[in-house]
Amino acid sequence: MEAAMELAGYFTAHAIYSVCDGESLIPLVACETVNGKRQLHVMASERLEESAERGLEWLATNPEHATRAVLVYDGFLTLDDFKFDALIVIIRDYTLGEAEITMAVPYRPSTGEDDFTVHRPKFINFKGVDPDWEKIGQALWHGIEQHEEGAEVWNEHLDESV
Repeated sequence: MEAAMELAGYFTAHAIYSVCDGESLIPLVACETVNGKRQLHVMASERLEESAERGLEWLATNPEHATRAVLVYDGFLTLDDFKFDALIVIIRDYTLGEAEITMAVPYRPSTGEDDFTVHRPKFINFKGVDPDWEKIGQALWHGIEQHEEGAEVWNEHLDESV
């Protein structure tokens, strides 16, 4: 699951870089094939909800026969009765059967009054054999660091209070 989490880290950093100026994220699916080749699929539709549904369908059917895949879409996360904008990240490792981790990265969009802020990732759901969560966290941050622009924005705007 660590390789899938590293893939997730990279494309979550890509998404952070995309939303940092206040834009909405068009849902994306990133996958890695058996030979290690990474591919990015943008799930463009007229409505963002339809795009996210297309991404979920992609994960369920795995049309590229990928070894691992990640869906990232813009959504919301409620923590302590406060609703945050959040990147929702669904991570699949097809080499481990139904193994799946769902993670949310809460953030505050840039507005005229407030600067962009990104908060710590939250693991919100898991299916499959319980992984080594320390290794999962290390793989996530290793993937984030590989996306130089996204890592720079993430580190510059990180608020660990949430």
